[in-house]
Amino acid sequence: MSKFSELINQDKPVLVDFFAEWCGPCKMLAPILKQVKDSLGDRVSIVKIDVDKNQALAAKYKVRGVPTMMLFKDGKQVWKQSGVLQKDEIINIITTY
Repeated sequence: MSKFSELINQDKPVLVDFFAEWCGPCKMLAPILKQVKDSLGDRVSIVKIDVDKNQALAAKYKVRGVPTMMLFKDGKQVWKQSGVLQKDEIINIITTY
């Protein structure tokens, strides 16, 4: 099993942030995700994946632009969206699943 498979197979939702160092919107999203983690604590795992260093993984999940967020529940992708969302929108998506 790959390290990524282990990361997304948890008993809580896992939010994956596909990002790039050179991406302006990704830099805007980073503090928002920190606020989400601060709000939800142990109820969610947030994993950051650098698409430049993980091109095969980005291709496997059809990441066309950054930032792209995906939510995994029990190892299955249940939600995906590109772009920056606000803290409350992200929390609402996570808690819906």
